Amino acid sequence: MTTLHDILQRHVDDGTVPGAVALVARGDQVEVEAVGSMTVDGGAAMARDSIFRIASITKPITAAAVLMLVEDGRIALDEPVGTWLPEIAEPTVVRTPSGPVDDVVPAVRPITVFDLLTNRAGYGFPSDFSLPQVQRLFTVQTDGREVQLRPHTDEWMAALGRIPLLHQPGAAWLYDTCSDLQGVLIARASGRTLPDFLAERVFEPLGMVDTGFVVPAGKRDRFTSYYKPSPDGDLELADGPDGQWSRLPAFPAGSGGLAGTVDDWFRFARMLLAGGVAEGAAGGRRLLSAESVRRMTTNHLTDAQREANPVFLEGQGWGFGGGVDVVPTDPWNVPGRYGWTGGTGTSAHVVPSTGAVHILLTQRGVVGPEPVPMMLDFWRYCAPRSASR
Repeated sequence: MTTLHDILQRHVDDGTVPGAVALVARGDQVEVEAVGSMTVDGGAAMARDSIFRIASITKPITAAAVLMLVEDGRIALDEPVGTWLPEIAEPTVVRTPSGPVDDVVPAVRPITVFDLLTNRAGYGFPSDFSLPQVQRLFTVQTDGREVQLRPHTDEWMAALGRIPLLHQPGAAWLYDTCSDLQGVLIARASGRTLPDFLAERVFEPLGMVDTGFVVPAGKRDRFTSYYKPSPDGDLELADGPDGQWSRLPAFPAGSGGLAGTVDDWFRFARMLLAGGVAEGAAGGRRLLSAESVRRMTTNHLTDAQREANPVFLEGQGWGFGGGVDVVPTDPWNVPGRYGWTGGTGTSAHVVPSTGAVHILLTQRGVVGPEPVPMMLDFWRYCAPRSASR
């Protein structure tokens, strides 16, 4: 029988990744494996507490923080976001998605908090990256793995506000940008920075001691190097322990700016599975209502909206901050499975119906939204036993 260690080791041995950490929890049974090394030159051994750039598995954490503000009464799901994000209070929309960026019409209604949470604000990436509006969006929505690349939040918002929407608010699901807008909304509605709000309301009560937008000097001996595949198949160093995460970015990205460990994300996952209640040091403390967690992990898209973006949503819908499996296209696609993947080679999901958690952290960047073979092997291992045989 192939073990989790076998799967990770195979991809280390063939040079796919220098190392990896994975966690698979089935109820109270928790399996964790750390394989390989933290650098390509065979440096320090990978460990359970190694720190990774977690990329887009930041998105569910950001969405949970938005819901905390909803429960605080600071914002409401049906509230227009223009109060807090005046740069997009009166957006225009390209007349047709394939048309020129300067051929626009007014938005038929304001963008709401619910639109941001469901990625239906009109900003973001469709399956076709060649559209003129999308090409313009790329000038603002830069590669989230380059966390020091963007300007200060206010400057970023001003630039985004000069770009029309690709679709009318509520009409279509688009990837990525809405999570960054959620991060800005959190900061402005709370009167705190996004890093401070997440630290106080999410990380500290959950005991996520190694998660943040900065990796302090005292922890960088546990911080993995990050690599990108080169054209010849080798791995090129993209960021080291003393690189971009050594200082706070001007734009803390709610879409993917966090670094953390497998156990930190596991603590967040267990909170979701417990219906919003924290475990560990803050055991019994409710961070979210059960209803907020239910909404977060429920698909909100129509079939047409799901099917219009197959590059990102193959068999999935979208909850708040993460995908929700709708169609069991593969053995691991359990209806209701919630979570997402990250462009630095990360993956994290929870299965509310079974209490399962599946987390894979690597340091090899991906070049597109298609899952890489290592991730597919991991998901195959995580599939329900009856389905994976």
